[in-house]
Amino acid sequence: MSAAPDSRRIARRFAALKAEGRAGFVAYVTAGDPDLDRSAEILRGLPGAGADIIELGMPFTDPMADGPAVQAANLRALAAGASLKRTLEMVARFREGDGDTPIVLMGYANPVFSYGVPAFVRDASAAGVDGLIIVDTPTEEDAMINIPAFEAGIDPIRLATPTTDEARLPAILQRTSGFLYYVSIAGITGTRAPDHGAVAAAVRRLRQHTELPIAVGFGIREPAQAAAVARAADAAVVGSALVDAVRQALEAGSDPVAPVLDKVRELAGAVRSARAEGAAAQGAAE
Repeated sequence: MSAAPDSRRIARRFAALKAEGRAGFVAYVTAGDPDLDRSAEILRGLPGAGADIIELGMPFTDPMADGPAVQAANLRALAAGASLKRTLEMVARFREGDGDTPIVLMGYANPVFSYGVPAFVRDASAAGVDGLIIVDTPTEEDAMINIPAFEAGIDPIRLATPTTDEARLPAILQRTSGFLYYVSIAGITGTRAPDHGAVAAAVRRLRQHTELPIAVGFGIREPAQAAAVARAADAAVVGSALVDAVRQALEAGSDPVAPVLDKVRELAGAVRSARAEGAAAQGAAE
């Protein structure tokens, strides 16, 4: 793994998005889904299709925060031979052709513990990983994974939810870097659509407590939903719709690479134009 770590990729990307006056599009895919070769092909194609940041799922047998679509993607990946080691190797190969697009690993603590935290942090940094979301490790346990990751130049990214109150929020923000991930629904991924009025209000509240960019995910599947989020937040995160595109292609007996990238283009296009279209609509109304 020869790629040099660069802990500033996420900050640079959000600074560039701010300068462009638009929100970013974060694409989630599961490493190894539907198999190692086609997963790597999808990963390479994401930036060209419009992904500003890539969230790469670390395959795990029990992804408890994820809905049926992402759970199925994890099982497909594991059946195809995916592992945490191969996930890091995939990032390192991606970095040989792309030194700019931030990659955030998303997953659960068990695979990291099984790999060994010092070895994982070392290898993730060397591969070119920029951020880390471990959804089942509370802030009180930061010393286990997140602090070593931060010390190695990897941004630990925390989740805030609709149930995160003013008493809990400071603890979440204390060691969050890169961006804050706001979960738009109380539940698992891909199961319900977000209430965009509530999301906008939540983002406004969070901005009173942090200067970090705020990305919003969970429940965003269609371009109109992504655009609505992009008008309120700094980035929209989509995952279940993309892994569902893999499943649908496989069930149709076709290669999923093109359908996934086409879905990314559709969603990313909506995010890119959201604020300009919103401003135009507001101007027309006035």
